[in-house]
Amino acid sequence: MQIFRELESNVRSYSRAFPCVFNAAKGSHLSDQDGSEYLDFLAGAGTLNYGHNHPTLKTALLDYVQADGIVHGLDMHTQAKAGFLQSLRQYILAPRGLDYKVQFTGPTGTNAVEAAMKLARKVTGRETIVAFTNGFHGVSMGALAATGNQHHRGAAGVTMGGVVRMPYDGYLGAEIDTTVFLDKAIADGSSGVDRPAAVIVETVQGEGGINACSTEWLRNLADVCQKHGVLLIVDDIQAGCGRTGRFFSFEEAGIQPDIVTLSKSLSGYGLPLAVVLFKPELDQWQPGEHNGTFRGHNLAFVTAKAAIDTFWQNTQFAQDVERKGRRLSQRLDQMATRWGRGQFDTKGRGMFQGIDCITGAMASAIARAAFEEGVVIETSGADDQVLKFLCPLTISDAELEDGLNRVEAAMKRVTQGISSWPQREVHFDIATTNQD
Repeated sequence: MQIFRELESNVRSYSRAFPCVFNAAKGSHLSDQDGSEYLDFLAGAGTLNYGHNHPTLKTALLDYVQADGIVHGLDMHTQAKAGFLQSLRQYILAPRGLDYKVQFTGPTGTNAVEAAMKLARKVTGRETIVAFTNGFHGVSMGALAATGNQHHRGAAGVTMGGVVRMPYDGYLGAEIDTTVFLDKAIADGSSGVDRPAAVIVETVQGEGGINACSTEWLRNLADVCQKHGVLLIVDDIQAGCGRTGRFFSFEEAGIQPDIVTLSKSLSGYGLPLAVVLFKPELDQWQPGEHNGTFRGHNLAFVTAKAAIDTFWQNTQFAQDVERKGRRLSQRLDQMATRWGRGQFDTKGRGMFQGIDCITGAMASAIARAAFEEGVVIETSGADDQVLKFLCPLTISDAELEDGLNRVEAAMKRVTQGISSWPQREVHFDIATTNQD
């Protein structure tokens, strides 16, 4: 631990919450160098939907490396890229009737968001992007302008423009449809809101506190965008790749966004990969206008293809995720009721859910106690008040129940005031970043 304290920057965050040295992982389990084992309810902040070192993906990766396959190729054509694109079209895009072009950006979610916003401005000739309260889209400067959290915005050191903030679904109360206000603001020439180039939205706000918009609200938002000639960007970096059940989180609403950003679990193995999907008529880039040295990560192409081929050739995997999501929802409701409905509430959908603990102190205390119980779990929300459940989608029923039992044991200890705090220094008051 000393080398980290002496050499690593203070900007580190997750390591403060989980003060051990991890050295192995498989499936839904992490192990540290002292031999302790943990159930992983963090899953790389949503990057490990298929768990750690999935054997099928690992075999594909090792075979490719053993055969001296191209690892780095800028944006040149490679067999690995072709294989990924073919599987993406065959099993993801075509069955859903999605006719999208694919742009490979720098391999992080925030770079995909940067490219999406830049493209929307280029195509429309307009500057303003509408983002929502509690939204999180990354911490590079353009994406940060669309991010609501003051902890992250405050680190920029400069004024960030070009983005107008609107209330997300439920922000003003369940009875108010905030898309009506958006519609009025765009239509009214004296509202002070310039006609936007695009609206960017997460269907489930992960870092914002597991706020899930309704399908009706999302459809209304799409209608408002179409009405005013505004592009709709769905940021599916954390909610996509099956996290809510279906591959894209917007599928249930029956909409087709103009632009979609994907990263995190896209590679399936934790390897960095990000893409922007957009309708063909929007492909107005000039060669190299948005480029980067690492926009063609062939190892990630290999595992991404293997993930799609393994899990998405039919609907069986999605149905299983939806089934586990229902069980997760049932258990979280029971836990919230048992340990203090009013003090605890549940939110989210699919395998993207959380328990709102009202205060950050309570959520952090439970997360810390859960770590003592052998579960790695984090908090989110404006005040870190939401206990965030992001276990691998491949988790077994027995592992899911075991992990939930351990978290409930942590809730019991904290609510009854009998949690034993570790002697080592643990910081849960530092907001953790879920999109890079």
